[in-house]
Amino acid sequence: MKQGDLLPEVTFQTRVRDESVGGSNPYRWQAVTSSDYFGGKRVVLFSLPGAFTPTCSTYQLPGFEKAADEMAGLGVDAIYCLSVNDSFVMNQWAKAQSLKHVRVIPDGSGEFTQKVGMLVRKDNLGFGARSWRYAAVVKDGRVEAWFEEPGRCDDCAEDPYGATAPEAVLDWLRANPAKAAA
Repeated sequence: MKQGDLLPEVTFQTRVRDESVGGSNPYRWQAVTSSDYFGGKRVVLFSLPGAFTPTCSTYQLPGFEKAADEMAGLGVDAIYCLSVNDSFVMNQWAKAQSLKHVRVIPDGSGEFTQKVGMLVRKDNLGFGARSWRYAAVVKDGRVEAWFEEPGRCDDCAEDPYGATAPEAVLDWLRANPAKAAA
């Protein structure tokens, strides 16, 4: 992906709370498309190798959560964290992280990740197919800015982190705030 590219249209299988379901687990399946997430707004999307993993849980996700107010002030309507994990895992991770601003997107099959060219194998860690770490500023489904960790490859011995940190995205947003409608 690069600046100007349109994100692929896929359908994500999510679980949403619905009290009408009743019982101790009041959730139902809901299909949500790329257009639902990215259409008609300016968002920050970041993706990482996996929920509950050290760098993702200690630095990247909490950093974006902490940066949410400043990003909103720079014209960001939503912040999404995507991972090649199912909705059950992503929802529990969001709960464990006490997220209030960042919304999680489950790409359980890796379809979106594959279509943006970021699906890698992490068999050396027992993970299977996962996302390479990347971030993007997206306006109405089109990439405004793309951030990607260096060295993307299958079974990478390293897990680089820096180019996709919230600080890097904030630096870009500060230099490129949303323009007010005329």
